[in-house]
Amino acid sequence: MNSLTIKTATNHYQVHIGEKIRHKLASFLPKDYRTIMIVTDSTVADLYLEDVKAAFGLDQRVFSSIVPSGEGSKSKDVYFDLVTDCIDRQLDRQSLMIALGGGVVGDLAGFVAATYMRGIDYIQVPTTILAHDSSVGGKVAINHPEGKNLIGSFYPPQAVIYDVETLYTLSEQEIRSGYAEVVKHGLISDIDYFDHVITYGGIHKLSSSVLMDHLLRGIRVKAKIVEQDEKESGIRQFLNFGHTFGHALEAELGYGAITHGEAVAIGMLFAMRVSEVIYGNNLPINKLHSWMKKNGYPMDLTDLDTTKLIKRMKMDKKSKNQRIQMVLMKKVGQLEVREVDDKLLLDIADDFLGELVGN
Repeated sequence: MNSLTIKTATNHYQVHIGEKIRHKLASFLPKDYRTIMIVTDSTVADLYLEDVKAAFGLDQRVFSSIVPSGEGSKSKDVYFDLVTDCIDRQLDRQSLMIALGGGVVGDLAGFVAATYMRGIDYIQVPTTILAHDSSVGGKVAINHPEGKNLIGSFYPPQAVIYDVETLYTLSEQEIRSGYAEVVKHGLISDIDYFDHVITYGGIHKLSSSVLMDHLLRGIRVKAKIVEQDEKESGIRQFLNFGHTFGHALEAELGYGAITHGEAVAIGMLFAMRVSEVIYGNNLPINKLHSWMKKNGYPMDLTDLDTTKLIKRMKMDKKSKNQRIQMVLMKKVGQLEVREVDDKLLLDIADDFLGELVGN
């Protein structure tokens, strides 16, 4: 097992990564809790809910709430239902919420914990590769029909307990989704990490040791940034590389049509293309594109209305005064947030969507 500490201005918490540690979950908690509510989704519940319940003693009140799988659960209605569950089960400020699942469950349960009785403790128990990113850093949110994560907060967990054994049951699509964030951590940190990840080619056949190594590297990259900038006022915005266009894709296609990570992977290619136009540099776009094709990322998006996509991008949280701000890349590991003209983005997007399929 590996452990590391995340130290931010508002909280210090441990991240534990290993195999089978979900069975010993109670031993990783920072204090004793009498009342515990586990929030999970309909897919994860069948696989791991009973394991987590069994980790607690008979003297503890342990409840569970199961939400539908998928991005659609990050809604005001599901959020409100979970708050009602908290009230019905008489959770108080000394209670604990456990987010057992992927990024959707983590964001949703974390936002419930942040707002119920003005805040109760919660821990993240991620079960996807994607959640190696979303479970660390304390960003919690639900979606609005007009944009992703527009209703949310910064609210760090009390611990992250990451049992990599749960990753062995992931579908190929979920592996693709998660590895987009692994690749992102390489691109925003250093070329050696990026090259190391994509050198392996087929992500669906990685050994547990390689997977653990990639996840640990990614978490360390994120931890270093979050510790310097917890509330996303500076360099934490670099973690959104690829997300401005990616979030617009998710919203325009309809949440769930493609996964978050698949959309971010396309968004990273787009951000690199915009960067090349603005800076006149040469980035590893073809290398990333080839890796994405080999691993089955969706590419045929030619039917999208690019004008609507640009409008969606204006809803991004980095936007200022209806002006789009994008995380752009001068070179691998060197980024900046920069305002980009709508017309330029529209021209690039029209060509880009065609190139996705053609290259």
